[in-house]
Amino acid sequence: MRSPRRCSRNGCPRQAVATLTYVYSDSTAVVGPLAAFAEPHTYDLCEPHARSLTAPRGWELVRHDGDFAPPPPTTDDLVALADAVREAARPAAPPPRADETERLPGHQTGRRGHLRVIPPSH
Repeated sequence: MRSPRRCSRNGCPRQAVATLTYVYSDSTAVVGPLAAFAEPHTYDLCEPHARSLTAPRGWELVRHDGDFAPPPPTTDDLVALADAVREAARPAAPPPRADETERLPGHQTGRRGHLRVIPPSH
C-alpha cells in the first residue's frame, strides 16, 4: 500500500504539506504547496518545518503565504486503502493439523511444515 508522503526531516513522522526547492543559480530557497510528484532534488516538509525553515546565509527565502493544506487523496490512495481493507478482512487459512500425514506407495511420510520426513528404507 502506498502511504502519504512524509516530511523529509529526519525523525519527523508528520505528513508533508509543502515542498522546498533550491534555485542555486539565484541563491533562493522556495517553500510552496506540496508538489504533485516527489522530485529528486526537492524536499517535502510538514507544516511546522515549512513555517520554521530559514535560508542559508546570503540566500533569499520565498515562502507561500497561505495555509498549507494536506493534499486530497488520489484515486490510487483510495484503491490502495480499499485493497488493504479487503486484505485485512480475509479469513486466515486454517493451520495444518498435526495428525495429517501424506502417504506414498509403501511408505509412510510424516509432514511437518514444508519439509517431509521420509523414514530410511531397510
